[in-house]
Amino acid sequence: MQVSVAGQPVSVENGATLADAFKQALSGKQFKNLVVARSGEALLDLTVPVTEGLTLEPVFADSPEGLAVIRHSTAHVMAEAVKKLFPTAKVTIGPSIESGFYYDFDYERPFTPEDLTAIEAEMLKIIGADKPFARVDVTSAEARAKFLAEGEPYKVELIDDLNVPGVSLYTQGGFTDLCRGPHVPRTGLLKAFKLTSVAGAYWRGDEKRQQLQRIYGTAWATPKDLKVYLERLEEAKKRDHRKLGAQLDLFSFSDEVGGGMVLWHPKGALTRAILEDFERKEHLKRGYQFVQGPLILRRELWEKSGHYANYRENMYFTEIDGQAYGIKPMNCLAHMIIFKSRLRSYRDMPQRYFELGVVHRHEKSGVLHGLLRVRSFTQDDAHILCRPDQLRDEITGVIKFVGDVMGIFGFEFEAELSTRPEKSIGSDEDWERATNSLKDALEFLHMPYDINEGDGAFYGPKIDIKIKDALDRRWQCATVQCDFTLPERFDLTYVGEDGEKHRPVMLHRVILGSIERFMGVLIEHFAGAFPVWLAPEQARVLTVTDAHQPHAEKVLRFLREQGIRASVDLRNEKLGYKVREAQLERIPYMFIVGDKEVEADGVSVRVRAGADVGFVTLPDAAKLIRDAAQEPFKRGGMSYSFS
Repeated sequence: MQVSVAGQPVSVENGATLADAFKQALSGKQFKNLVVARSGEALLDLTVPVTEGLTLEPVFADSPEGLAVIRHSTAHVMAEAVKKLFPTAKVTIGPSIESGFYYDFDYERPFTPEDLTAIEAEMLKIIGADKPFARVDVTSAEARAKFLAEGEPYKVELIDDLNVPGVSLYTQGGFTDLCRGPHVPRTGLLKAFKLTSVAGAYWRGDEKRQQLQRIYGTAWATPKDLKVYLERLEEAKKRDHRKLGAQLDLFSFSDEVGGGMVLWHPKGALTRAILEDFERKEHLKRGYQFVQGPLILRRELWEKSGHYANYRENMYFTEIDGQAYGIKPMNCLAHMIIFKSRLRSYRDMPQRYFELGVVHRHEKSGVLHGLLRVRSFTQDDAHILCRPDQLRDEITGVIKFVGDVMGIFGFEFEAELSTRPEKSIGSDEDWERATNSLKDALEFLHMPYDINEGDGAFYGPKIDIKIKDALDRRWQCATVQCDFTLPERFDLTYVGEDGEKHRPVMLHRVILGSIERFMGVLIEHFAGAFPVWLAPEQARVLTVTDAHQPHAEKVLRFLREQGIRASVDLRNEKLGYKVREAQLERIPYMFIVGDKEVEADGVSVRVRAGADVGFVTLPDAAKLIRDAAQEPFKRGGMSYSFS
């Protein structure tokens, strides 16, 4: 039989497997790294028999698809280990996820750290036994009867919901699971894994269903890759914004206030105020107009927009004088009403409305997570109403804006195009026009992107921008959504050059997204050491003895007159203690005042990383901070004003 393997013609005998075909086409090192095969859009087990005319491509262990297979196979091994150690545990689902995998179990008590250690040890035995992953296709009735007899009700429910004639089962060692596959050929290939945590989860995400226990783990192609990941995980724990937020006195949460509601302390409030001021200036440069809408709007508006039908589970409602109101989860409705408040001409287009709008969303308590998932937050929200012929320029303008801003923080970013979800409004024609407009803009910019099927907003498709932080983690922040539907529902029009009324297109967009969430990302990205322009305290003046207080206060006054955010530490403590404390608080500059500095009318400078700059005059000290604050902006040809 003739097949094509990695672009090479290969001859194999009848009964040969895909592994036999690859063995002829790949080097020994490549074959050792092979996980599964790709044929067209399908991924196939290497144990599949070869058929005439197949075109095969290798999927290696260190590729994204290969890692997903490794992680899913490791999840099966973990489930086998759990069933051996805890026979009464019922198994549910165990998918691969970014950087790892999980498996949900129904068990009578919480799993402990000691349990995880025992499960890992059992997994090592299973891997050491090097058992094959064997697939068998059976009828759904046969599979249902098998799992029913084994007391696995969750598998039975899954089979019933699939409602298909047949399913596939995978067995390794003494464990069989309902699974589409594919899997690695043998358990012995899974040598780089670690169980990381246990969390609660509801069956199928429904809080009314059975509460399960989710064991998380990670798996990699090599032990070296695992080691790098675990080191990064330890670094992430040190950078946890919740820990640093308390340590640096930036923000807090209180049960008295309620879950998901942030209390910003002076330093945190100042940092976000600097961030918001920067955003206002950058929006003005790009032709945006500032607007502001109310916190609550009548329910009829939310019904008209489709939010009530498609989004109300995420909203809060109240009543005033017998009239129902919805607390806004987003700002678009008020912006459309502002546009509609007067007659618009084609010459007035586009209208770019910007609002740092406070919104509220009903998040379940189990998903709240510091600043990254809250119920009350501020969005740097804008809505652009434009003519259809302006659409590409406006979309590309937003993407370039994102690039300018993210470059200042040192973020790389990538794009993802999300298409129509199952729960949505609008015509097929409008969705196609909107999706094509977003694609056109990305292709015009020669920007690569992935397709995320069915994850658009309910009113339109979107481009999500994912930034990459210092630990190589992805965060979704910026988005631009193209909407032909809401302008139709709210009868938004402008007068065209022909004197007739025309329908505008609306772009919903954010640059940073949730200010709270972005602050959490920044804290972890910079490990709490904000860049000089964003630091709530840019300099701290430290006295050697009480005798130096007058000069220290003079230095403080001078710095503040120069627009520099500074404080003074006059405590009767040793200088080394004061320096160490300032470093722990991530203060960029420490200006030390002793006898020499008083006599020469200057300061000695130390930076938070530990370097000793030496003596400088007061004007040079101020210039040092101003230059450092400008540095990130110069890289992008921008500037930052202290005023």
